[in-house]
Amino acid sequence: MNKKIQKIIERSKEIIRDASLDNGAIVAGNSDMEYYPHQAKDYRYVWPRDSAYICVSASMVGINDIQEPFYKWLLDRPEDFRKESLLYANYSPNGRKRVYQFQPDQAGAVLWSIHDFYKNRPSDCMKQELLIRRLADGLAHQWKGSYFFKNTVDLWEEGHRRTSTKMENNHTYSLAACARGLKLANEMINNAEWEKAANEIIERINGAYDKKRKRFLRNHGKISDPNIDSSLLGLAYPFEIVKADDPRMINTADAIEKHLVEEGGVHRYQFDYYDGEGTAEEGGGAWPILNFWLSIYFSLRGDRKKAEKYFDWVVDRIEDDLLIPEQIFLDFRKGIKPLVWSHSMFIIASRHLGYIK
Repeated sequence: MNKKIQKIIERSKEIIRDASLDNGAIVAGNSDMEYYPHQAKDYRYVWPRDSAYICVSASMVGINDIQEPFYKWLLDRPEDFRKESLLYANYSPNGRKRVYQFQPDQAGAVLWSIHDFYKNRPSDCMKQELLIRRLADGLAHQWKGSYFFKNTVDLWEEGHRRTSTKMENNHTYSLAACARGLKLANEMINNAEWEKAANEIIERINGAYDKKRKRFLRNHGKISDPNIDSSLLGLAYPFEIVKADDPRMINTADAIEKHLVEEGGVHRYQFDYYDGEGTAEEGGGAWPILNFWLSIYFSLRGDRKKAEKYFDWVVDRIEDDLLIPEQIFLDFRKGIKPLVWSHSMFIIASRHLGYIK
């Protein structure tokens, strides 16, 4: 098993390199590559969220020459970013906006990645001063004390689950990303407005804990969404809003295990039908990023047995090409392969388990 893991680590380095384009863009899957299946959906687009995780994982394996070109791409290229200071769903490599959905977690994730990249030389973060200010200002100006003024969509990009000012509701994962991003922005460049917004957002996150159900709600407001969602693991990692051993987080992780794990594979949320195949939506598969996320969570909790269990479930199912897909199905479906975010979360989980020093 360890030998296979080391091979996948090396393959993951190749996948990250292939996803890093000459103009600085980091795409979710480079469909130009020969190994990218011809039947798979084209993911040769930039999701800033994916790119943020990719940047962090790249540093863990000694790749430190793609982050600054990406930050430059992000500062200069995305359509309307200079004007609005907001990041939308995804972009073509030339910066053209593809999906007009405001996803605030993306700015938070990028701020986290910038802080991570410069953590050993904090003064160098000022190279990204303009980008940090634009990202943090965009979030702080949209935040109205208890909700975002502009309707938002969460990391799963389900447009029908858009928040509204009328309901004053928020996606909990998105809030965690934004709060952490604003906190870290304030560490890098002191700004009281960012800190104030972050504290207000954390207050809303705490309000999203349902004492009756004994877990965090994925969306909370005047009307809340009680469906269980694996993205709530983000509260513990990477955004550190709630400690892994906090009883509220333990209860939430227990609910994820109970309701979203099927034959060892972790699914996104209850009643998820997206399979990426463009067919009749026969049902979503297990997502390797979530198996790795749950592995990271249990590593933080000090439960190595469970951390290895969820990690190994994916490793056992990785084929000879060593490519990690977006989803793993229990039938004949293959899905998008490789998803660079899957490889990134594999690296991060490997680091927590000690396979990467």
